[in-house]
Amino acid sequence: MKLPTLTAVIEKEGSWYVATCPELGVASQGRSFEEAESMIQEAVELLLKEADEAEIKRRLGRGVKVKKLELAHA
Repeated sequence: MKLPTLTAVIEKEGSWYVATCPELGVASQGRSFEEAESMIQEAVELLLKEADEAEIKRRLGRGVKVKKLELAHA
């Protein structure tokens, strides 16, 4: 199955960094940005390795779309 481009969103929450892949509904965390990035990469790779194609299609079919915003401001 060909996958769309996947995204990692990493946000600082207190002393932790929380990472999510919105397209697949996967989350992880780390004590640094780099650790959170590594952990979400690992979590997504594990899901893609272990889940069957139907589960991956179900997750991708949730209707989540990620789009870069191009804003004009004063």
